[in-house]
Amino acid sequence: MIEFDLDQSDVRELNAALHNSDIAKNQSKWKVRNTKGRHAIAVGIDETLEMLIDGHVGYYCAGMNKHANITVNGHCGPGVAENMMSGTVRIKGNASQYAGATAHGGLLVIEGDASSRCGISMKGVDIVVKGNVGHMSAFMAQKGCLVVCGDAGDALGDSLYEARLYVRGKVASLGADCIEKPMKLEHKAELKELLKQANLSDINVDEFHRYGSARTLYNFNIDNVGAY
Repeated sequence: MIEFDLDQSDVRELNAALHNSDIAKNQSKWKVRNTKGRHAIAVGIDETLEMLIDGHVGYYCAGMNKHANITVNGHCGPGVAENMMSGTVRIKGNASQYAGATAHGGLLVIEGDASSRCGISMKGVDIVVKGNVGHMSAFMAQKGCLVVCGDAGDALGDSLYEARLYVRGKVASLGADCIEKPMKLEHKAELKELLKQANLSDINVDEFHRYGSARTLYNFNIDNVGAY
């Protein structure tokens, strides 16, 4: 295992080592200590490896992740797993704004709450939040799933495309063009698998509601001008 103490090394050195294919390909387990809210930790990984980040992190942690399985043993700042392509990012605490923004693939698990705009413009990532999400979550979400085991704030799914939203608790309000949709067997199966991957198999899928796009904003219509 490679261990980085960020009181002894800086984040630039850590990321440089992770981007060095000769090092990263031969070291499958990594640990980072003394994070102290530092920013841009473990950004741009392009190797199959396991990483434990032991502590709270600042903005853009695990951004652009590809292949790696990353666990943050703490809370994280804005933009965690932004533009992630594959792999898994698991946050043991809470996440700040726009977690998983623009992410194309992989799985993001937040074991606490997520703040506003969780999953904004998501493009294929699956996001599972054990707690609540803030306002404007899944804004312009295009593809993938957002699973909320708690409550959702105002304007959920505003200007949604084809992403699927599953919420167990209360929704403060739905955004433009977002509606509740039937929970069919295929959706329950999908949700059950996502909860399993997130280690939340004990949660009953029958307690969730599904939300998606009404598809009225796909093409401009003067009757809907107020919603654009």
